[in-house]
Amino acid sequence: MDLGIRDRTAVVTGGAGRIGSADCRLLAEEGANVVVLDVDVDGAAEIAVEIDETADSGAAMAFECDLTDREDVADSMAEVRDAFGGVDILVNNAAMVDARSRIGDYDDGIWDRDIEINLTGTYNISTELFPRMCDRGWGRIVTMSSMAGWYGGFGQLSYSATKAAMIGVGRTMALEGAQSGVTSNVIAPNIVVGDWADMNPDELRANVDEYFARIAEATPMRHLGTEEDVANMVTYLCSEQASYVTGQIIGVTGGIDLFSF
Repeated sequence: MDLGIRDRTAVVTGGAGRIGSADCRLLAEEGANVVVLDVDVDGAAEIAVEIDETADSGAAMAFECDLTDREDVADSMAEVRDAFGGVDILVNNAAMVDARSRIGDYDDGIWDRDIEINLTGTYNISTELFPRMCDRGWGRIVTMSSMAGWYGGFGQLSYSATKAAMIGVGRTMALEGAQSGVTSNVIAPNIVVGDWADMNPDELRANVDEYFARIAEATPMRHLGTEEDVANMVTYLCSEQASYVTGQIIGVTGGIDLFSF
């Protein structure tokens, strides 16, 4: 199926990461020009080179950008507009998720960092691009939340709080962009673990991590997901076929959000 995004330009924040790079690859496979945006410019460049070496893919460019620096965001997006003429798609993917500490022991610095990167970073890039999409009359925004944003996350106070806030950001853009041809949706994934997704809970417990094993046990499908599972949904939501889908919170979860016993 032709998703209708050939020659569209997509900015993927955190594009050098596991989910972000999967998003970049699939969008490029559909013919979109992809901006791999990350503070890790070397990692972003590797993804861009990989995409450029793929037959029939869109063009890819790596950009180093600190999303917490509004001037850097504005300058980077000005360069992107010079290169591609405008931005049609924004995937708000960049985030920190490394804290495991109960509230009473939480590190104030981790809280401040996650608010700045996860939430304010999303605000900075969205406010730079969203109004221009509305002016152009076409746009797709996909914002990455998490099951932790829906249900909370034990030991993940700042991550859960920022991911919950991203739901509000994404749905507000859906309301404000609805009459301007701009859709905005939110994805709330379960944990994704690449090659480990083939492991059952016992294998995860023996070879990887008790934490991952417990999540797999709570998932009705009894296994975890892959980055491509998320990227497939991202790519669909960026398509012409998803033009009537906006303001939705879509779980890519293996059913972990279902009541099961």
